[in-house]
Amino acid sequence: MIEEKTLKSIDVVWHCATVTRARREAQNKHRGAILWFTGLSGAGKSTLAHAVEEELHQLGCRTFVLDGDNVRHGLCGDLGFSNEDRIENIRRVGEMAKLFLDAGVIVLTAFISPFRTDRERVRSMVEYGDFIEIYCDSSLEVCESRDVKGMYKKARTGQIAEFTGISSPYEAPEKPELKVDTGGEELNKCVQQVLNDIAQRGIAGKIQSRKLT
Repeated sequence: MIEEKTLKSIDVVWHCATVTRARREAQNKHRGAILWFTGLSGAGKSTLAHAVEEELHQLGCRTFVLDGDNVRHGLCGDLGFSNEDRIENIRRVGEMAKLFLDAGVIVLTAFISPFRTDRERVRSMVEYGDFIEIYCDSSLEVCESRDVKGMYKKARTGQIAEFTGISSPYEAPEKPELKVDTGGEELNKCVQQVLNDIAQRGIAGKIQSRKLT
């Protein structure tokens, strides 16, 4: 079990803004939420998250996608892929997602986030109903067949250590808010499944996705 990081900042006081999350959501005309897409590399997390964002943006929703590779270019550029660094990566992403949530934004995160405890830690940062775990379910075989960057091949030949699904474990969600068959269903159907779910939760209104190409 990895110990929680000790807060090193001292003599700091949380400042309560006069512009609250509720006021931001009222201006946005929708609730803020964290849509947390998790799954193996190649499962379709980023593709699905960006496609869902496009539909929400067309509706006029305030959205932002936090993508695993993009975050590692900046905020988490100092982290590797050891278990400890993966945990810290998700902790930072969770804190950033929480800020977007407070801004009344629908933030979509596309990270492997392989460990259940890390995903549950992010869930515990926010109020009940604000964290929607979306499991992008795709078999390892399908993910490897989509491996345009050759990462799985490198992992199997030992060129990449601690690669999720090969030499490092992926702990699938046991009770996700939504499970999407990204390994077998067409993208448009997966998008509509997500849109239907968040509409039922009252995050945004009923949305009919356009036919995606």
